[in-house]
Amino acid sequence: MATFYVPSVNLIGKGVVNEVGPYIKELGYKKALLVTDKFIEGSDILPKVLKPLDAEGIEYVIFSDVEPNPTCKNVTDGLAALKEHGCDFIISLGGGSPQDAASCISIIATNGGKPQDYEGLHKSAKKGLPVVAINTTAGTSAEITINYVITDEERKVKMVMVDKNSLALISVNDPELMLSKPKGLTAATGMDALTHAVEALVTPGAYNVTKKLSIGAIELIKEYLPRAVANGQDIEAREGMVNAIFLGGMSFNNAGLGYVHSMAHQLG
Repeated sequence: MATFYVPSVNLIGKGVVNEVGPYIKELGYKKALLVTDKFIEGSDILPKVLKPLDAEGIEYVIFSDVEPNPTCKNVTDGLAALKEHGCDFIISLGGGSPQDAASCISIIATNGGKPQDYEGLHKSAKKGLPVVAINTTAGTSAEITINYVITDEERKVKMVMVDKNSLALISVNDPELMLSKPKGLTAATGMDALTHAVEALVTPGAYNVTKKLSIGAIELIKEYLPRAVANGQDIEAREGMVNAIFLGGMSFNNAGLGYVHSMAHQLG
């Protein structure tokens, strides 16, 4: 028997970020805590995301203090902003770090406690606050998974949380949000995606469905990552990588990973 976790709605492809506003309005949410980082706040990505929200009259408060490898302080500060401004849902915008921070904020918003309480497997009792996860890197697949990682700065430990209650309500993978990514970041995140796909293929938890997804992801990465690195404006290559991380994310989200990530967390 296997359980397969994936967000309820997944928007994938060129220009899908423009559909976010209508989806949120239809669901009846009013005010978002938009969780992101300083780089994205100052980039051309943020206006592309705010435009469809403004068009539908959806309010938002921007919380951009997320660090690479988000910390417990990032989470508690974000939670304080959410409560102060009366936000009823979360938008996560960025790569793995904003996505992970938003997941933890979401869980604590409905379950209480502190980040350390949720280290390990399925520690929360209640579904987290709804998250609309807008991805900007073709790498971690954090926008569609039940895994998130928060750094406990006091213990100097990267806490791994696996929690079905943290799964995003809507994921958004729009390659147009990735066109400005530099070569180095495109290559690094692409290799992260390849690592996920290979690990999910060989992990003991893999089964027929996840293996097919892993192989599909590997094939797409082989074809499109070199092109995306060579020419960041190659929208077909960017879209190919978006499809790859969606397949790979679904695979490792349900099959698990392996020793590469075990070692990487300790090094990190």
